[in-house]
Amino acid sequence: MNNIRNWLMGILAGLATVFLTVGGVRYVMAGGEPGEVEKAKQAFKSAGIGYGLAALAPLVVTILRGIVGV
Repeated sequence: MNNIRNWLMGILAGLATVFLTVGGVRYVMAGGEPGEVEKAKQAFKSAGIGYGLAALAPLVVTILRGIVGV
């Protein structure tokens, strides 16, 4: 179960970092265009959600342990 938690945290943090990078690049390349700035903000929000889920991964694994009975 610890391996599952570690993999889950790693994957979620990795994806969140990708979204953060994409958002940053979009924001820099937007040139003030409102549509592109909004897409960048959405990528930043997605990154925040991803980091939040990565932080909650140990809790999810604990809940799964309780359900499965391990």
